[in-house]
Amino acid sequence: MTKPKNTKKEKISVANEIDRIEEQRMRCQGSLERAEFRHRREQLSDEDRKALEDEMTIMNERIQRYEKELEVLRRENRKNMMISVALLAISGLFYYVFIN
Repeated sequence: MTKPKNTKKEKISVANEIDRIEEQRMRCQGSLERAEFRHRREQLSDEDRKALEDEMTIMNERIQRYEKELEVLRRENRKNMMISVALLAISGLFYYVFIN
């Protein structure tokens, strides 16, 4: 049953994956900002404060993981773009040499 999910994920373009991860990172960043605001403004019990700090730690880790994923995807996107440009240049050269 995991195989259809994997094949579907493989069909997602790098640009769409970048957009999806950026959106997740932005949502997580917003949640972190709300938690930080609550941490500063509200009078919390020690237990609630500890739970909120743990939640903020988890969100920071997620944001860092998303940023690493974005870095890898952007590198792959640049590589794909360079390959596309090289193929276009080679096609243009062949067209110029053999057609004209």
